[in-house]
Amino acid sequence: MITIKKYAAIDIGSNAMRLLISNIVEQEGAAPQFNKSSLVRVPIRLGQDAFTVGEITDENIERMVDAMKAYKLLMKVHKVEKYMACATSAMREAYNGKEVADLIEAESGIKIDIIDGKKEAAIIANTDLHHLVKTDQTYLYVDVGGGSTEFSLFANGKIVASKSFKNGTVRLLNNMVNDVVWLEIEKWIKTVCEPYDTITLIGSGGNINKLFKMSGKQQEKPLSYFYVNSQYQFLNGLSYEQRIAELALNPDRADVIIYAVRIYLNAMKWSGARNIYVPKIGLSDGIVKAMYYGTI
Repeated sequence: MITIKKYAAIDIGSNAMRLLISNIVEQEGAAPQFNKSSLVRVPIRLGQDAFTVGEITDENIERMVDAMKAYKLLMKVHKVEKYMACATSAMREAYNGKEVADLIEAESGIKIDIIDGKKEAAIIANTDLHHLVKTDQTYLYVDVGGGSTEFSLFANGKIVASKSFKNGTVRLLNNMVNDVVWLEIEKWIKTVCEPYDTITLIGSGGNINKLFKMSGKQQEKPLSYFYVNSQYQFLNGLSYEQRIAELALNPDRADVIIYAVRIYLNAMKWSGARNIYVPKIGLSDGIVKAMYYGTI
C-alpha cells in the first residue's frame, strides 16, 4: 500500500519565481519518492531592481502579487497540504524586501521567508544526490543563481565546506561583480579542494540545465570541460537576438546564460574538475525535502 502526499515549494529568485509541486510517494519498507507534479516559472527579474536601484519597483511588486495569487490557486487545485516560500538575494538586498513580503502575505495569504546565503546553501544540500555522490569520490556542488552562487564540497559522502558568494548572472549582466569577488571565489575553491586528488563538479540552476538539454546527453552522463568551454565560446559568438531566434532561448535566459557558464567554467578550472554532472535539482527541490524531513 502506498501513501501520496503533496508538497509545494516557491523559490523567489533574482531572475525568476518558481512554483514546484511534488508528489511524495511513501511505501512501507522503501525510501520515499519525490516526483515532480508541476513546475511553473514566471520571469520576474527582481535582481534588476534590487542590485541596481536597491528596491523592488511598483511594477514588479504588482507582478509578484499576481503571481503569488495564481500560485495559491494552483496549490489549492492540486490539493497541496504543505508548502513553503523562500526568497533569496534580490529580496534580502532590496531595502523594501520585508515590506514587499508583508504586502504579498496580506494580498495572497502566502508567507515568504527571506533566507540568507548560508541557509540557501543548506537547503540546497537537502536535494537528493545519493545516486551521484559516491563515498569514495569528492564533488564540488555549484548552484548559480541571479544574485549569488552557492558552493558545497562533498567528501566521503558528507558536506565538508560550504560558502555563498555575491556573484550571480543578473549581477554580472549589470557589471556589478568586481575582480575581488572572483579572486575570493578562486581562493576558496582552491583551498577547500587542495587536499583532494580528483574533483567532479555537480551543477544546478536553470542555465546549466538548459546547456545540458542542448547537449542531448542522457541524464546520468556528465558534460566535459572541453564541451562546456566550446559552448561558452559558441554562445559568446552569437548576439542576444541570435540566441533567441536560432537556439530558441527564452529572452530572460538568452542574456544571462553566458555569465552562468563562465561561473561553472571557472569553478571547473580552479577545482581541477574535468566533468560536470547536471541533475535536475535546485532550491525548490531542497525546500520540499527539507519540509518533509523536518530540517527547516
